[in-house]
Amino acid sequence: MSRPVRARESHKSEHRPPFDCIALLLQGGGALGAYQAGVYEALAEADLRPDWVAGTSIGAINSAIIAGTTREERVGKLREFWELVSRSPFGFDTDFAHLLSGGDAARRFARQTSAVTATVVGVPGFYVPRIPGTLLQPPSTLEAMSFYDTTLLKTTLERLVDFDLINSKGHDVRLSLGTVNVQSGQLVYFDSTTDIIRVEHVMASGALMPWFPAVEIDGEYYWDGGIVSNTPLEWLARQRLPNTLAFQVDLWAAPGELPKNFPDVMTRMKEILNSSRTIYRTQGYKEINHLYATLFRFLEQVPEEFKRGEDAKYLMSVARQSVHHLVNLVYRPTSPEGASKDHEFSRRSMEDRWITGYRDTVHALRHPEIFERAAAGDAGIFVFEFPRNEG
Repeated sequence: MSRPVRARESHKSEHRPPFDCIALLLQGGGALGAYQAGVYEALAEADLRPDWVAGTSIGAINSAIIAGTTREERVGKLREFWELVSRSPFGFDTDFAHLLSGGDAARRFARQTSAVTATVVGVPGFYVPRIPGTLLQPPSTLEAMSFYDTTLLKTTLERLVDFDLINSKGHDVRLSLGTVNVQSGQLVYFDSTTDIIRVEHVMASGALMPWFPAVEIDGEYYWDGGIVSNTPLEWLARQRLPNTLAFQVDLWAAPGELPKNFPDVMTRMKEILNSSRTIYRTQGYKEINHLYATLFRFLEQVPEEFKRGEDAKYLMSVARQSVHHLVNLVYRPTSPEGASKDHEFSRRSMEDRWITGYRDTVHALRHPEIFERAAAGDAGIFVFEFPRNEG
């Protein structure tokens, strides 16, 4: 639907928006996840702290840091994580920051160098190559089925995330983490309302095969949830939530240019593979909510004597009439980054992505229609997107 552009001067809110739940949905995308940290900084600055955070892969790591930290420390802890993983593994400037400030060719060379460094040497506080290599590891072991060791990530998460806080009774942030069961092939969400969340759950959500090892949880093995669906939107849609304001942060844009060469093909393939389900899930989200709202209105017309059976009780339990505002924030780099952008962890790129996430969110929050909840009779999903070149 089309909406007039009515930008306001400030992105900060004087009052909590008229929604029962504020949700933050974080997609997977490796090094691009710094964009999500910038998004959260802008939301926190506007006092729009989420009641529920759901994430997949790098989105799960950011989500765990947000949910597992006090309000006052969240932005600082996110900053600590991203400064750690963007630090030079050699202790000196290998990011070629001066080249990243130069022309397109210089920036492309610097980014490729940074990505190669992450591939060969690893990423501080995150992962390192296996020594000896995967082919020399004992058969049937996790070490023989992955190229990198993620023990560093476990240590980092245990230091930055307070899992006792996440699991404490009455904690004000719900946490959901998307994974895939290796043997069943089914998407599995671990949720703090039903599960005791441990560091293994976060690592499982980011265990992208074959680079990272599967993670064992209670006798089952799990991989990165992005293998099946890179967006937590489906999980949110299944929860039958009341009136909800959701910020969906995608790290891969579905629309793109026609590739001109093989590197462009690889970049475009990654974008489509990781983003295509977002549009599909959004449409499904709309259809489910429309079904529930229609059922709610229909049951209001049904005589009470027909509402006594088990089937009627079930229908009444799922029927609802709620309004959901879905604000899409999509990372769109200001210059081409190439197919290796998701493992290009240079400090300059991290800062650029963080600032872009912050600015995109500030731009979106200046549009009051996000917060103007429709009347109950207009129940449905309302999607908002505000490209930064708008107006």
